[in-house]
Amino acid sequence: MLGNFVYANPTKLYFGDEAQKNLAEALMPFGRKVLLIYGGGSIRRNGVYDDVMAALRATDKEVVELSGVMPNPTVEKLEEGIKVARDNDADFILAVGGGSTIDYAKAVAVSAWYEGNAWERFWIRQEDPAPGERIIPVGAVLTMAGTGSEMNGGSVITNPDTKMKIGKVFGEEVMPRFAVLNPRYTFSLPRRQMVAGIFDCMSHIMEQYFSGDDDCTSDYLAEGLMRSVIASSRVAVKDPENYEARSNLMWSSTWALNTLIGKGKPQDWMVHMIGQAIGAHTDATHGMTLSGISVAYYRHMMKYGVKRFARFAKIVWGIPANGKSDEQMASEGIDALGAWIREIGADSDISSLGVTPDMLDAIADSTIVLTGGYKTPDHAEIVEILRESL
Repeated sequence: MLGNFVYANPTKLYFGDEAQKNLAEALMPFGRKVLLIYGGGSIRRNGVYDDVMAALRATDKEVVELSGVMPNPTVEKLEEGIKVARDNDADFILAVGGGSTIDYAKAVAVSAWYEGNAWERFWIRQEDPAPGERIIPVGAVLTMAGTGSEMNGGSVITNPDTKMKIGKVFGEEVMPRFAVLNPRYTFSLPRRQMVAGIFDCMSHIMEQYFSGDDDCTSDYLAEGLMRSVIASSRVAVKDPENYEARSNLMWSSTWALNTLIGKGKPQDWMVHMIGQAIGAHTDATHGMTLSGISVAYYRHMMKYGVKRFARFAKIVWGIPANGKSDEQMASEGIDALGAWIREIGADSDISSLGVTPDMLDAIADSTIVLTGGYKTPDHAEIVEILRESL
């Protein structure tokens, strides 16, 4: 393990098929006025809303509801949430949904009492809240596995006017205080959403794994998580209500992005940066933007970190070396990734997401370029990766 780091995660998790029974207890320490945030209303149809309201009534909370959080929450929606939180002087925010809903709740929590332009401050300038600045505490009830937002400080917001989709990773003060994880709450998801979440989880792990070249414990943890995701995904796509598979996927997605497996190493988040730029231009499903470009992206990166890619082939996909060169192994590992993407029904190209050849330069212009990977791509390389993903 290289480098020096601090690891802390304040989120308390309640996991299992009776996890919701802990919600009332989890809510007790927080103030009476609760802003309940959720998406399009599926929680009313599948019974989750009733479970949540029962817990809120049991703890005598005063509830204000804010629904309609979209898959890619916008600046306009954030402004609505800020107003609702302020007007009702919310003591606590409870997000019920998937990653977009929880991301949005964190955005409202940190922005509600800031008097200026929250988008400019937190997402464009990537500033952190000042010490002592008022932040509304957040809790989560998870209904879609994939983003890991239930146990991290990340919050992604989209500005449709500027075609920018930007993530800001806040510190411990913004992370959910607790999260309720009942795998059965994910059973009613449409198949496409389930698959998108599966690949989002896998991408989170790969983006932390494909960097560095030392012997790092974090990489061994990542390999175990990837193997679990692959095995469970193959069961879940055939039997979406297989509890064991769905519970493993939920647990893996939480640990994929609660910062643990990224400790002690650099990280390459360019697949997410390109995918978010695609989403800003098309409003495409997030996980599918990642599956659509990953094979092309990693083929471009492979030669710069060939030993890690060869290890990926051997340990994650079980491909025998049999005297093959590292280059051959690395290529076969990426082939296996592509085959798995198609096997589970994730998008393997970006044309199906609405991307056309005339959009490539604009998407590359909207892509935030980060360092940390085996190579930092320039504008021309991003365009080429996008072209190869069409």
